[in-house]
Amino acid sequence: MTDNKILQPIELIRVNGGQKVIRERIIRETALTLYLNGDIYATAMITAGMEREFAMGHLYAQGIISGMTDITSLSVTEKAVEITLAKGFKSSTKREPVNSDLVVHHESVFTCVKAILKSKIFSETEAVHSAGLFLEGEEPVAITEDLGRHHALDKCIGAALFAGIDFSRTLAASTGRQPTEMIHKCRNAGIPIMATKGVPTSLAVALAKESGITIAGLVRGKNMIVYSHPERIR
Repeated sequence: MTDNKILQPIELIRVNGGQKVIRERIIRETALTLYLNGDIYATAMITAGMEREFAMGHLYAQGIISGMTDITSLSVTEKAVEITLAKGFKSSTKREPVNSDLVVHHESVFTCVKAILKSKIFSETEAVHSAGLFLEGEEPVAITEDLGRHHALDKCIGAALFAGIDFSRTLAASTGRQPTEMIHKCRNAGIPIMATKGVPTSLAVALAKESGITIAGLVRGKNMIVYSHPERIR
């Protein structure tokens, strides 16, 4: 993916004790439409790149599909992803609480969060969130960027689906605060640990406790706060 697809040059006025015309690059917002069996399912505003991973990850994390076997065909164009669902597909997939015996060392949590904070796009624009998925809290499966933290996580989940990863053996890392939507995605995907430099909301913590998910927040330097299921971090 080239920077030209993600960033757009623009002239703007910088005010700092005066006015100066400068030329910089800003993030390019892209509309991607998802079609299910020929019908529009949703249009998402995303950062270009990993469109098929986003589509698959989103459908899986929302409980729309239960896995790759629910898909009979998938095609991607610049502005759309068209998916054909298997016959007999049920549009409401119920997910159970996360069942995983994964335990990671606290140093691994710090390493995973640091790994997603190296975005060149963020350094230039401060306009993207990052997410990562790490097998056993060590090996990166995917590190992604997008306008929204939830879309970045969708891309990670989609990449893991295509790679055949066992989600119960993964740690997710994300930038920013963690509302309930992020924990819903972890529960639906079966991800047992979410680590973030930010903080969760009260409802996110309640959902994590109920769903068997560990939230490690304010992961900065050598400190973190574990809000739920601390037994997974040693």
